[in-house]
Amino acid sequence: MMLPRALPGLVASAVLAVLAAVPASAATDGDSASLFPRALEGHGGPVRSVALSPQVDRALTSSFDYSAILWALDDGEGRELTRLEGHEAAVNDALFVPGSERAVTVSDDGSLAIWDLSTSEMLKRFEGPGDKVLAADVSDDGRFAASAGWDGTARLYDIAALTETAVLEGHRGNVNDVDFSPDSRTLYSASYDGTIRAWDVETGSFIRQIYGHGWGLNIVRALPDGANLLYGSLDGSAGIIEIESGRTVVDLAVHQGPILSADISSQSGLALIGGADGTVRVYRTADWILLHTFENPNGPIWGAALSPDGTAAILAGLDDSAFLWQITPRKAFEPPLGDYPRRFQVQNDADPGELQFARKCSVCHTLTRDGGNRAGPTLYGVFGRKAGTLEGYVYSDALKHSSIVWTEETIAQLFDDGPDVVTPGSKMPVQRLKTVEDRDALIAFLKRATKPEAPAPGQ
Repeated sequence: MMLPRALPGLVASAVLAVLAAVPASAATDGDSASLFPRALEGHGGPVRSVALSPQVDRALTSSFDYSAILWALDDGEGRELTRLEGHEAAVNDALFVPGSERAVTVSDDGSLAIWDLSTSEMLKRFEGPGDKVLAADVSDDGRFAASAGWDGTARLYDIAALTETAVLEGHRGNVNDVDFSPDSRTLYSASYDGTIRAWDVETGSFIRQIYGHGWGLNIVRALPDGANLLYGSLDGSAGIIEIESGRTVVDLAVHQGPILSADISSQSGLALIGGADGTVRVYRTADWILLHTFENPNGPIWGAALSPDGTAAILAGLDDSAFLWQITPRKAFEPPLGDYPRRFQVQNDADPGELQFARKCSVCHTLTRDGGNRAGPTLYGVFGRKAGTLEGYVYSDALKHSSIVWTEETIAQLFDDGPDVVTPGSKMPVQRLKTVEDRDALIAFLKRATKPEAPAPGQ
């Protein structure tokens, strides 16, 4: 790691004060590590993001199952308060709006939504151009939201007025992340084109390019000092950029895969970075000394929320739950997050139909009566069932009014022609199979595995 002689805006006395205030170990009474739940369990698909409320008494998670969940954090228990449903694809990010009972979510369906958390009502959904929206941010003053879109734009929204105020164009690739400055006056956007750009929030006008990197950028975070940015790249590198000069003042440890998540706690003076390699690193922002490393062999860290006191973090990845990592005091044994193999990770020598189900269908669908619904309904008893009729699942209007009855022939047509042709307007993602043999093997497996009273695979 490269350290500058003096970080901009820091003096020796300030550094010493921060170092004294933030011990590398030893948690205090009532710390987050003891109050947070071990896991937030309730989603029906991998969790994409996690955020903590300003009062740290609630959490928001978003998931591949098309929903976000609001949780109460009650003395070690994660209690589901409400589920936010209305997007038509995976929900990639969910955030609290400071000073209000509102939240913001963004989705693979290309939209940003604003919610009333007290009623679970979607107040407004901005559909956008159709390309996925990977990330969002909300300004600290609670006035604005921003989205990062794969159409190459960032977008600004007035939360109170429920209006889109600006489309920020100029990146030459997907916009992967956005973040507001601490004073809420500037928005920073990070793109696959390797650049970070600055925009005026009030006018939506382009200010200037802050930084250029040799690889695409997934993460940008404005530091509390207002003078520096944290970035994370597709090549696994991360660092600190001085905004005024655009130069890198700190190089952080390189991950063995893309950087996927980051969070900063101004209260504790800590920053957390998570990667596709499953590695999580926690740094002290006063001098960017690495304090803690956690390695999860079971998959990437898509989302992370660092507690204000720095004693714990909630991490999200390929599992249907978000998990607690106790940072201080460190545990002698830290088990991996979640289970491996998961339902969509089976051996290559498995039954060919089961293999196709695991790869193509299992993230969205279960097979058993009590398996519950994920992004799609359970397939238990699907043969002979009229589309859009399973009780307890919220179908799109297209399937509610469909005349399709699921048979070997109609399921085959679904894979041959695609849901955009067979069930236009439905929430089903397009899934392609390489060969007719793969399709027939999948259908044969489904006939066996979804037959009423049939045992679940492997039982």
